[in-house]
Amino acid sequence: MSVIKPARRWQPAFFPFKKEPFGRRLLAKVEICVKGPLFGCRMCGNCLLQETSFICPMECPKGMRNGPCGGIRPDKRCYVDNTRKCVWYVIYKRALKTGREEKLLEVLPPLDWNKVGTETWGEVVTTIRKVGTGKFLSSVTSKDKLKKSEVWDSVFKNIRQPHWWNGDSDYHSSLQQEPVSDLEKRLRSGQFVIATEVTPPQGIGTSKLVEDIESVKSFVTAINFTDSASARPRMSSIACCKIAIDQNCEPVLQIAARDITRASLQSSVIGANAIGVKNILCITGDNAIIGPSPTGNMNILDIDSVQMLWILRKMRDEGVYLDGRTIKNPPRFFLGAATAPFASDPVLQAIKDHKKVNAGAQFFQTNLVFEPEKLDLWLEQLDKRNILNKVFILIGIAPLKTLKVTQYLHDNVPGVSIPEKIMKRMEKAGESASEEGVQIALEMIDAVKGKQGVNGIHIMTLSWESVVQRIVKESGLATHN
Repeated sequence: MSVIKPARRWQPAFFPFKKEPFGRRLLAKVEICVKGPLFGCRMCGNCLLQETSFICPMECPKGMRNGPCGGIRPDKRCYVDNTRKCVWYVIYKRALKTGREEKLLEVLPPLDWNKVGTETWGEVVTTIRKVGTGKFLSSVTSKDKLKKSEVWDSVFKNIRQPHWWNGDSDYHSSLQQEPVSDLEKRLRSGQFVIATEVTPPQGIGTSKLVEDIESVKSFVTAINFTDSASARPRMSSIACCKIAIDQNCEPVLQIAARDITRASLQSSVIGANAIGVKNILCITGDNAIIGPSPTGNMNILDIDSVQMLWILRKMRDEGVYLDGRTIKNPPRFFLGAATAPFASDPVLQAIKDHKKVNAGAQFFQTNLVFEPEKLDLWLEQLDKRNILNKVFILIGIAPLKTLKVTQYLHDNVPGVSIPEKIMKRMEKAGESASEEGVQIALEMIDAVKGKQGVNGIHIMTLSWESVVQRIVKESGLATHN
């Protein structure tokens, strides 16, 4: 149990992967004895406390180092372990209370596993000496907040932002002058875009996949292929993208942080771009806790979705790998991210989304929306942050086929909440539930398509691809694509 953050520690501290000198081992013992009880420290080797309102983000089971995932429960508890609060929600609330919310925009690095389990105090002392011990000590009691911030940043920013990362809180626009995909071209031109998804097959047979692609491609601009949604393995997103390209259809490659490392992310994107994939959607991915048994690894992600965006943007715009190697022929792609407008307080959600846009997100696909009237609160917060003009937003719409599907989404899918009035409509519809689900989807489209800041819709088919044509036609959007 940590003293400063009212939540139990997730796991014991890390151990280093190499034998450290005695002095460093002793200092590490002292550090964990102090920071463990105070902050629930896990000895990650890259302390972020100054940027996270002195609450350690490593208490998050997913190891999210740049904000919460989209699965915060309505009671603000963690969906992986619902006995405790979402640590990032607590961080955000304290940051707002202390006026430190803008600190949360800094894109923080993934772990350097060569440093994990080792002490950081020695590095702090060394850096303070370089800056000037007297200068640093005088800043502690200084009333000049700007001067104090500059001195402290000269010490702690160099520690939390290693040279191979150099994260910041600035907006980084794409250096690509011309659209690289039809999706980007249409969004830039101001068209109201329709995208959808096609569910990847469970086996190697592709006839149903090709049939589904053919049935929707004339009515949408791009097709998204999920990456083992709900932690249930299916054909890979990249394989489905290749099949879509062969069918003269534009795919969106989905990459879940849950199943990828920083090395495989970079190599996969290079390969995907080489075969013609131009749109990439970076998501955290559902935790293995909601997947089938036996349960997979629920421990820390190698990289989170914000870090994925940061890495891929630098590969594209700066032509460098994470390790600094130059890419002779850099990839070119349209970079997207997922967002959950109702997962948290609109003010807090806007901070996370602002961070994703700064890191490189050019378009958002939202989680399922069943309460369009609440979107305004979130959009207003994005507008206040001056990022509505920097990102294209596609609202997630799903046709509910049965009451069972509706209940499953509400009870089991993180970040999705079905309002009681929708649940009652589906229950009352009985055998006509599928028709009622279509009407609900059409109502959602009608409610969102005129909102400022909304640039299109993303139809999540939930394995009901055959309904896409009807929805597009009856919504009056058929002329848009």
